[in-house]
Amino acid sequence: MPKLRVHNFAISVDGYGAGPSQSLDNPLGVGGPRLHEWVFATRYGRRMIGEEGGEEGIDERFMVAGDTGIGATIMGRNMFGPVRGPWGEDLWPGWWGDDPPFHTPTYVLTHRPRPPLEMDGGTTFHFLEAAPADALEVARAAAAGKDVRIGGGPTMLREFLAAGLVDHLHVVQVPIVLGRGVRLWDGLEALEQQYDVEAVSSPSGVTHLTFTR
Repeated sequence: MPKLRVHNFAISVDGYGAGPSQSLDNPLGVGGPRLHEWVFATRYGRRMIGEEGGEEGIDERFMVAGDTGIGATIMGRNMFGPVRGPWGEDLWPGWWGDDPPFHTPTYVLTHRPRPPLEMDGGTTFHFLEAAPADALEVARAAAAGKDVRIGGGPTMLREFLAAGLVDHLHVVQVPIVLGRGVRLWDGLEALEQQYDVEAVSSPSGVTHLTFTR
């Protein structure tokens, strides 16, 4: 059975997966970019922004694993963009330019569906109003036997975890304190009892926590 997987989901030591006040100037919320500084020290992360070099150690291996065997992606509307309410006449195309990094059919969960948006590189955004289990069924059909990946943000991921749908959860605990924003773990007491948990510390200072059903 294909799995539902989460990879490289960064949180602060106080459990925040995004900062507050998301906007065009703050795509990850105020302070949110600090959660991902470790990514752009890797070779993988450097390539994402068109630069050479980067580390090839533990963090790099975890980044690469997140792309392996993926046939479809699910994300929340807040990960797709800062637009709230109606989409407006100029339909927001996402943060990532003409060639987003997903390279799969990608399902954006929203209460305001809109026509699909086909991008370069194999990514097509589909805007879907559905409960987590129903969205997963649609994504699995599109994945054609491969695994389905969940992106973010924290609110949507929390809903999939609460529904017991996530088979593999990789969370990266970053040694910073955000103090405010959107938390991941609220309402998920004793979640670890459903998984085998492994912790791997990286020289970058982050800790990779892997929850495997």
